[in-house]
Amino acid sequence: MASSAVLFSSFRACEFSKPQTLIPRSNSPLIVSIPLHRGRHKNGRVFASISVSSPEVRTGPDDLVASILSKVAQTDRGVLLTEDKHKEVAEVAQELQKYCVTEPVKCPLIFGEWDVVYCSNPTSPGGGYRNAFGRLFFKAKEMIQVVEAPDIVRNKVHFSALGFLDVEVSLKGKLKALDDKWIQVVFEPPELRLGALEFQYGGESEVKLEITYIDDRVRLGKGSRGSLFVFERLRKTV
Repeated sequence: MASSAVLFSSFRACEFSKPQTLIPRSNSPLIVSIPLHRGRHKNGRVFASISVSSPEVRTGPDDLVASILSKVAQTDRGVLLTEDKHKEVAEVAQELQKYCVTEPVKCPLIFGEWDVVYCSNPTSPGGGYRNAFGRLFFKAKEMIQVVEAPDIVRNKVHFSALGFLDVEVSLKGKLKALDDKWIQVVFEPPELRLGALEFQYGGESEVKLEITYIDDRVRLGKGSRGSLFVFERLRKTV
């Protein structure tokens, strides 16, 4: 784990990729009617239609960030989205990836307090508490991830059980950079707080995540099994 401390001790300003011009997916032609006169006949006009290419639309990262946040808002972190809506989120994430900083793992923007606002696989954050059966009894109130310098990750999931009992599951992990985009976090056994009771259970766990986009507002990541995560910044940490 020492390698992560060395890597994170040498952060520099983020270098952003050059913005790109995006063309709308719609290829529908713009129909223009042009009158053509025939001789001197008063009513002898005919109309011809020609196709004009759609003008370029410049879409920057700010627009894409606003779009992806609007698509995942009020969806119980993706649980309520249809398959088509999940695809729309994935498409916006793919476009945002083009604007990612060159070495996101080395970017100081990674540090801070983040709200997990979306996951393409609802059971990835929260485990069994978030599967179809678990959601019958546990309602997620917040899912927070805190990344602290140089290499500490803290996850906290806050549930309401049966509508009246507060449940909190927290994990503390050690972060290790695998390359410029991939990180690995090894978590200690989770701690469960159920009302006034608090205890530790289970064993260590490990996750790997590719950072596909990051700025001062959002962070996108893709797990080793392909799950897409969208984190929205709550606040920065010193």
